[in-house]
Amino acid sequence: MADPSLPAYLMNGVLPKMEELDYISKNRQSWNNRVDVHVQSAFYDNERFLQGKSSLNAIELGLLGDVAGKTILHLQCHFGQDSISLARMGASVTAVDLSDRAIEKGRLFAEQIGVAVDFICCDIYDLAGHLDRQFDIVFTSYGTIGWLPDLDKWGALVSRFLKPGGKFVFVEFHPVVWMFDDDFDRIAYPYSSSEAFVETQSGTYAERDAPIESQYVCWNHGLGKVLQALVGARLELISFEEFDYSPYNCFKHAIEYEPGKFRIEHIGNKMPMVYALKALQKNKP
Repeated sequence: MADPSLPAYLMNGVLPKMEELDYISKNRQSWNNRVDVHVQSAFYDNERFLQGKSSLNAIELGLLGDVAGKTILHLQCHFGQDSISLARMGASVTAVDLSDRAIEKGRLFAEQIGVAVDFICCDIYDLAGHLDRQFDIVFTSYGTIGWLPDLDKWGALVSRFLKPGGKFVFVEFHPVVWMFDDDFDRIAYPYSSSEAFVETQSGTYAERDAPIESQYVCWNHGLGKVLQALVGARLELISFEEFDYSPYNCFKHAIEYEPGKFRIEHIGNKMPMVYALKALQKNKP
């Protein structure tokens, strides 16, 4: 799972010009700072994962279906737990992430477990320079698109790497979540904005007291932007669903009201927290 703190804890400012952001370098360093903490955290439970526990949730498993024998491109994979889980299910997986430290860990764990995953370290907008093939499934989930400034480019990227008739599976935290401050007491951010937020975070969602501090750049993308990016890339939406819980305990004041389902205590089921969709690549002429 990628970082769900988008935009995160305290907004330090907004930079209107993309050329001033250097967002790729900032975000790569931010993720590199977190990798060792995440690997050792109870949140990721890496010890049990290495022993065979799957990191995938019921939401995405239901959309992915039987992946045995399928080729899968996993975008923004962090250190590869979901990628390796898919490979354990019989898929041939290529996994991509911006963080060289995360990719290094992913390769190490895949080798340790004895599964084959092709890990690529790059900004996903540059993926065509590293990869020239198409896949049965493109998959990405939980805290990914907030790191991307241009969703039209993202939609085109997904389309480029899907085979005709191929399937895109996407699960993400709901944009309503990112409107709130860290305590979910007030609306602090726009629902959707083309401007970047430059944030500084102490600790991490997986270990709030970790002795690390990172600056990063993120964006808020409403559902309209997401869906239009996919439609504009000539993908056909097959299913769309919203969920009033998070499968991860990654927000302040969250309580587990059922096993593996978390809500903000003082909001309950009054707010969507996750959405999921499946889209198909239309057959190309």
